[in-house]
Amino acid sequence: MKRKPGILILVSIGGMLLLAGALRAQEKGVDWKTLEPAKVSLEKGLAAAQGKPISGKYEVEDGKLQLSVYTESKGRFWEVIVDHASGKVSKTEEIKEGEDLSAAKAQSQAMAKAKKSLSSAVQKAVAANAGYRAVSVVPALDSGKPAATVVLENASGTKTVSESLD
Repeated sequence: MKRKPGILILVSIGGMLLLAGALRAQEKGVDWKTLEPAKVSLEKGLAAAQGKPISGKYEVEDGKLQLSVYTESKGRFWEVIVDHASGKVSKTEEIKEGEDLSAAKAQSQAMAKAKKSLSSAVQKAVAANAGYRAVSVVPALDSGKPAATVVLENASGTKTVSESLD
């Protein structure tokens, strides 16, 4: 009878570890092979999007690679899809609800306190990590200070770095 609580604890811990692994796999983004055909860097994608960039990432949507940039303009939030081959905007859609809107608001708050751009954070991360390519950049407030999490990818794997936006 006393073994049941121990078994339940072990099963719970195992479940949490599996969930953490799944979430980590999602955070990783695209792998190197998927990213290889992209001719446009994340920095150029951030620059191509209209409005103030508040985050950007390469992702696979409906089986296709795309470069998604969240922007803010006049208090409204947008997801801008930048063609990864040409660097031109291929689609713009307003973010009006759900998790995407919550994320955009949090990113906007971080960028409101930032003194540096997301592009500068990405450039610094790439320069400090030769051979890597930026896959995503997401700002957040860390103890009230703005910082960008930059995910980098190369043929060897993924690396995540934090860059101050102060």
